[in-house]
Amino acid sequence: MSLILASASPRRLDLLAQIGVTPDAVDPAHIDETPRKGELPAPYAARMAAEKGAAVAARHPGALVLSGDTVVACGRRILPKAEDEATARQCLNLLSGRRHRVLSAVTLIDAAGQARHKLSTSIVTFKPLHPREIDAYVAGGEWHGKAGGYAIQGSAAGLIRALAGSPSGVIGLPLYETRTLLQSAGYPCD
Repeated sequence: MSLILASASPRRLDLLAQIGVTPDAVDPAHIDETPRKGELPAPYAARMAAEKGAAVAARHPGALVLSGDTVVACGRRILPKAEDEATARQCLNLLSGRRHRVLSAVTLIDAAGQARHKLSTSIVTFKPLHPREIDAYVAGGEWHGKAGGYAIQGSAAGLIRALAGSPSGVIGLPLYETRTLLQSAGYPCD
């Protein structure tokens, strides 16, 4: 049974390795990830995971296709992937001293084309951030390309006061949900 990971994220590959899974191929979907007007965070995350999976499954008929999407949400607001320092600073200033949700959706499309979906929701609480802490974090660069402008697996871990939920989901792929989906399709996991 061939497994295709529909993601360009090296973090997702590393996370899969933690449960003994090595995809046979990696094929990023390259779809439009623009939220629809008024789209809420959870439906957006689920839609992105499903659309990424469908796009890649069309290129790999008969394979298992695993896709995911992780969204950082502050209230009803979907925070962007930080592609520049200004966006990273805006996100960190918004998250400073607050709780927010991290929604990590996973889709598995089986060899028959049937899609299964799971959604993990975690609550992350940042400590109040001093401007010097934001400056130091931004200078380190690990925010680049990260939803909400931070990477919990890096130095941002020292800025997070509490986490309720899935640490792997916050990183980018909730392993419990992923393992459950893979096993339900007959794919072996550790």
